[in-house]
Amino acid sequence: MSEQITVFIVDDDEEVRSSLKLLIESVGLETETYDSAQSYLDSFDGSRAGCLILDVRMKGMSGLTLQEQLSKEPICPPIIIITGHGDVQMAVRAVKAGASEFLEKPFNEQELLDSIHVAIERDAEQRGRASRLAEIQSKVDNLTDREKEVMELIVTGMQNKNIASELHISQSTVEAHRSKVMDKMEARTLSDLMRMIISLKPM
Repeated sequence: MSEQITVFIVDDDEEVRSSLKLLIESVGLETETYDSAQSYLDSFDGSRAGCLILDVRMKGMSGLTLQEQLSKEPICPPIIIITGHGDVQMAVRAVKAGASEFLEKPFNEQELLDSIHVAIERDAEQRGRASRLAEIQSKVDNLTDREKEVMELIVTGMQNKNIASELHISQSTVEAHRSKVMDKMEARTLSDLMRMIISLKPM
């Protein structure tokens, strides 16, 4: 069964919400609508796939403030910012904060649908990447403390004899730990292991 994809619509204008819902559902996509940024934030679930269509100017929390709040989450849907008030500074702020697209009302319906499909593809890519990182982290967590110590030195390119000296253990013990590390991490080569560990490091 494929993962449910939802287009979340956040706009305090009921007419806009309704028209967007009708348009998006006409191409077979599921939607959920919210009349405020806070109501969406209150029900936010980062595990749900899809994208977010977000108005800039709303009563209470603004769309850009919501975007900034969501940027602190480990994972959130790509955001398409819409506004009826042309504002270059808003556009720059939205893009810098990671907006997938910025559209001014009235916008071309096909342009919006195209932006939604791009955002959904982007979401699938980031979720796939997050899933791969979680799998690698799970393997690391399965290592013993000593195996983690050995692995950290292995990926620096240090030779077994030098690792043995560094950790005050025998070279044969290092070799045994190294074998265990490669097996548990399911790494075929040192390069494989290095790529895994580098991927876990913050950018």
